[in-house]
Amino acid sequence: MADQKPAPKINRSVELRCVGDWGQANFHRILSWLTQEFCDRTGPQSRTLIASLRDGGMDSPLQVQQGAADIGICTPANILKAAATGEETFAKTGPLPDLRALAALPQRDRMMFAIHPRFGVKSFAEIREHKLPLRIAVSADDGTNFIGYVAARMLEAHGLGEETVSSWGGSFVKACRPEQVLELVQTGQADAVVQEAIMTPWWRDLIESKAIVPISVEDSALSQLGSRVGFNKAFVRKCFWKTIDFDVACVDFSDFLVLVPASMSDDVAYLLTWCLVETRQTLEAQYRHIPPERSPLSYPLDPVKMAHTTILLHPAAERFYKENGYLSE
Repeated sequence: MADQKPAPKINRSVELRCVGDWGQANFHRILSWLTQEFCDRTGPQSRTLIASLRDGGMDSPLQVQQGAADIGICTPANILKAAATGEETFAKTGPLPDLRALAALPQRDRMMFAIHPRFGVKSFAEIREHKLPLRIAVSADDGTNFIGYVAARMLEAHGLGEETVSSWGGSFVKACRPEQVLELVQTGQADAVVQEAIMTPWWRDLIESKAIVPISVEDSALSQLGSRVGFNKAFVRKCFWKTIDFDVACVDFSDFLVLVPASMSDDVAYLLTWCLVETRQTLEAQYRHIPPERSPLSYPLDPVKMAHTTILLHPAAERFYKENGYLSE
């Protein structure tokens, strides 16, 4: 890391339009921290607006791409690799070539399948063998929801696509947000679930009350998914929940990307990146009451890792990381 330099400032006043989450998750919190730090170092009439999502997540990169927003945040980071080429979930929107990143923020998350123990199964193979008529709670795969898209591909790779499950007498029970989907299990409207946000009380309460038990993804399904953009293997390690004494293989659903348009002025992008890195302890402090492995934002934030994004960095962000020794030339 280079010697400490004076904090950059912008003398003119700046307005920024941001897209966060639905309101009560982490993106709003991150943007509130970032934009306050930014406005402290810009002209006196600066202000920012943080809008909530209108859908399952695609609203954010689309608004940034279309120039309707200056900053957005998306997860998982790996799926954003497909944005520039219009693959995977971006096939419906077409390529988003004007997206750039300022940073990757760490979040250790997984997409996991779990089922009610009354079925007595411990593998996807047993589910297929018995053609169980499961009611599977999922986020809707509606073209806007990154969670729903990854969940649907994961189920399809295991031979549990929606049409197949319906042919067995089962169904997909759909909602949007993680807590809404998990509530479908809690209230008895679903027998199984595919969802992320594994560090939340919603998952913990269901697992530790033995309302559901996790099932590992199959190697053959992971091999199939591994040929696609954005699908990697990861684990929930044993004892993460006190009732689970085995490692659970899952699909990775980690990390947040801070997105901006390629057209963002260099001074604004540079100052935002400076704030992300140099004031990161202020954000970390809001999560330090939670053990890092269970925090919805993993900490400490490492500027070297923040610089390694799954889409192109904004040139001014890249310059900041290189000038300060966080990114190699």
